[in-house]
Amino acid sequence: MTPKLSIIIPSYNEKENIEAGALGQISRYLGKAPFTWEVIISDDGSTDGSRDLAEDFVKKHTDFRLIKNTHAGKAAAINTGVKAAKGEIILFTDMDQSTPIGEVEKLLPFYDQGYDVVFGSRGKARKNFSPIRQITSWGFRTFRQLFLLGHVVDTQCGFKSFKSKVAKELFPKLSVLREKATGWSVSAFDVELLFLAEKKSCRLKEVDVVWSQQDISTGKGNKLVKESIDMLKQIITIKINDLKGLYRF
Repeated sequence: MTPKLSIIIPSYNEKENIEAGALGQISRYLGKAPFTWEVIISDDGSTDGSRDLAEDFVKKHTDFRLIKNTHAGKAAAINTGVKAAKGEIILFTDMDQSTPIGEVEKLLPFYDQGYDVVFGSRGKARKNFSPIRQITSWGFRTFRQLFLLGHVVDTQCGFKSFKSKVAKELFPKLSVLREKATGWSVSAFDVELLFLAEKKSCRLKEVDVVWSQQDISTGKGNKLVKESIDMLKQIITIKINDLKGLYRF
C-alpha cells in the first residue's frame, strides 16, 4: 500500500542527536499518527559513527529505511531520499527535531485545498538565536526578498513538504547538486527549491510551525560568517540562472 507520507531525514554527523533519542521521538509520534507513513534516513557519508547508530535503529524499526550515500551535501542526501520515496506526500525534516515531527499535522490539510508545496515557517523571530545570528538572519532574509520570493518570510526552515510528483521533478533541477560538497554547510538550496516550485506555477503555502534550537551535534563545525556570504552569493547565482532562462518547465 502506498503510504500517505514519506519522511526524509538527511543525516550528516548526527551522533549526538541520535544518541539523545531523536529517532525514538519520531518513531513514538508516528506510532500514533492518523496517517500511513515511511521514514527514510539518508546518510550523507557521516564520519562520526552516526551511520552505524542509524543502521542499528532501522534493524529494530522496520518502517524506517537507511540509505548510505557518499558525501555530497544535504540537498543531495534529500534528493536520494526523494528518489526512493513511495508516499503521496514527501516531507523532509532535520534530525535534531527543532521542529517536532508532529507539526506535520499543520501542513497536511492544505493538500486537500489543492496546494502543491506546503512548508514550515519560523516567522521573523528567532528567539533562541544569538545576536549575531539574529543579524545575519535578518540580513539574508532582506537581501533574498529583494531578488527572490519576496512574499516568503522564511525559506530556511528545515521542514518542507511536497506532492510526490512535484518533489521528484524539482529536486533533480537543483544547481547545488552539480557542486562538490566539502564537509557540512548551510546552503541556499531551499531558496532555489521554492523558486523552482514558483516557476513551475505550483501553489505554495507557508505555515507557522513550532521551532526551537535543538541541534547538539558537534561534527558539523561553525562557519557562520562564511556560510552567510556563500548563501548571498548563491542568491545572486539563482537570479542570474533565472535571467539566463535556466529554470524552464
